[in-house]
Amino acid sequence: MLNCFKFHHIGVAVKDINKTAAIYEAGGYTVSNTILDPIQNVNICWLTKEGMPTVELLEPINETSPVCKTLEKNGVTPYHTCYTVDNIDEAVAELRKMKYVVVSKPVEAVAIHNCKVCFLYNKNIGLIELVETQAII
Repeated sequence: MLNCFKFHHIGVAVKDINKTAAIYEAGGYTVSNTILDPIQNVNICWLTKEGMPTVELLEPINETSPVCKTLEKNGVTPYHTCYTVDNIDEAVAELRKMKYVVVSKPVEAVAIHNCKVCFLYNKNIGLIELVETQAII
């Protein structure tokens, strides 16, 4: 990965966003309102706690959601890490040189203040998400 990447959040695939959020809330996390992201076919909820990593819960809204495959294979699980970058197109170009495969091209993201996000995969790292810095939650 690149030195300019900054950790943003851990993405967790869930079957029931309310049940999982309640467990985090009992542990002291603050739970955001649930946001519908029709581009990714998921409901999203942000969990924050001072001094702890931000957690993004993703619940499929139908069987076409990319989260469904993760849930079928692994059940409820963390499945991606997200990093902020200054320029998503430049970061993707550099990662492709490092054998990352683009899983989804940069698109507008409803859950992070309508910025561009994309997903990439590398067999030694797994799935990562990139988000441009001007849109940090």
